[in-house]
Amino acid sequence: MRALRLSILLVSWLLTSLAGVNALAQEASSAAEPAYDQDADGESRAKKAANGLLGRPAPALTLKTIDGESIDLLSLYGRKPVYFKFWATWCVPCRQQMPGFEDIYQKYGDDIEVIAVNTGFNDSEAAIREYTQKITMSMPIVVDDGTLGSQLNLQVTPMHVLVGRDGRVAYVGHIDGPRLERAIKAVMAEVPDATVDASAPTQTRQFAVGDTVANISLTTLSGKKVALGTSDKPQALMFFAPWCESYLAESRPAMAANCARIRKQVETLVKKSNYAWYGVSSNLWVRRDEVEAYRQETNTELPLAYDGSGELFRAFAVRDIPTIVLMKPDGTVTKIIGPDTQNISAAIK
Repeated sequence: MRALRLSILLVSWLLTSLAGVNALAQEASSAAEPAYDQDADGESRAKKAANGLLGRPAPALTLKTIDGESIDLLSLYGRKPVYFKFWATWCVPCRQQMPGFEDIYQKYGDDIEVIAVNTGFNDSEAAIREYTQKITMSMPIVVDDGTLGSQLNLQVTPMHVLVGRDGRVAYVGHIDGPRLERAIKAVMAEVPDATVDASAPTQTRQFAVGDTVANISLTTLSGKKVALGTSDKPQALMFFAPWCESYLAESRPAMAANCARIRKQVETLVKKSNYAWYGVSSNLWVRRDEVEAYRQETNTELPLAYDGSGELFRAFAVRDIPTIVLMKPDGTVTKIIGPDTQNISAAIK
């Protein structure tokens, strides 16, 4: 009996020791994995956006504010610097930076043109007005249709773009604070020569229902190049972003639910419909490797493509995700299905 008690005590001691070892191993593993730093991640994406953008002539567009006022950018270049801040109502760091953004406008608004540029991506004027009723935003607010964002290589929100008096892009960043304020003071202090540069906006052909798609293609993650509109069967494109189902679950739960619901319905249709299906990922807050990670996490059989340049999103004027574009084999666009559609199969029929 004594030997039995000793055995029980020994087993108990071993189990306790192993539990302690496992706990230490888990702590060590957690310590080895650095915590996610959103500021650093966002700044890295802004730095990527700045490649090929710094020093380049800024676009000569005329923007319309939500209050109906026009802003002729070309008339500003040569006279004062311009500060574009790209943002969205669903973007948590955007909301965190808004008080500082208003401070900058109040402090420097006479010397630099400050413009709040809502990305127009999964956003609406109604949502913007509702948001601005809760906080102070005195600067002009415009909703981008994708044109300005494409010209300034929008990759992240918020994204700060400063244009000097010479009409050239001088700074691109994600975080606010001292670094941004130094950049603002620097562009205000610059005295340019008499030459003012500006770039004419690149015109992207947009395809609506009834149009025939031509000279546009996508490349899947597996490397397959697909020419749209030259197929032996109808084609369907589902425009999405990998973060919609996860990130928006907190800030925009209804949108997150739409993304998950439509993806699951499309995955069923991939197997049984006569369409050739492709998923097209946005480049906003998205890198190609993140699309691959999304594919593995969801275990989706939907062939995915990364729209790194934003060309496909612009071609079909997609501003809300998920959006589905249907085409005949010859490329004729037959239907565009929005994110609020409850039954995708019925909408296709």
